[in-house]
Amino acid sequence: MFTGIVADVGTIVDKQDREGGMRLRFATNSLGMADVQVGDSIAANGVCLTVIKIEGNNFTVDVSRETLSCTVGLEQQGAHVNLEKALRLADRLGGHLVSGHVDGVGEVLEFTDLGESWKLTVCAPQALAKYIAAKGSITINGVSLTVNQVEGAVFSVNLIPHTLEETTLKELQAGAKVNLEIDLIARYVERMMTAGKEE
Repeated sequence: MFTGIVADVGTIVDKQDREGGMRLRFATNSLGMADVQVGDSIAANGVCLTVIKIEGNNFTVDVSRETLSCTVGLEQQGAHVNLEKALRLADRLGGHLVSGHVDGVGEVLEFTDLGESWKLTVCAPQALAKYIAAKGSITINGVSLTVNQVEGAVFSVNLIPHTLEETTLKELQAGAKVNLEIDLIARYVERMMTAGKEE
């Protein structure tokens, strides 16, 4: 589990195609790898990955073809990625509960400078629309955000300067694809409401 509070912006410094997937090596800046062991989980752009090797501030993961087929942002060497280590039970939950399992890929429609903040407007896959609610939580490329407005599958969030400074979201522009994870609570509420109807 994660919180959607990005701890570091890393870089994909090596990419190797492998049978059934890809091996990626990430360089970190301030993530702090001293407490990370092989087998631990780290989220990269909202995708939960398992560490298979640690070298100083670098770590390596294997990514399956299935994961690559339903996410974005992990296929280009040199790309910047939002990084977060897995949540510990004693940690503060500054964002919201995030599983690191991407629900769908959205498209940025607008990224507008409002002066004191930026408005990011995204079109989600239609199947996710029912889970997105105003003042609810959503994760974009691993960043926990609050939905301000929603109409159908189109929603918007406001980004403060600190969020832009500490994440890769500042690199987005209209037409960019982003990883989306809906709020876990919304998913379970929907499941409970429809469970009896399926019988």
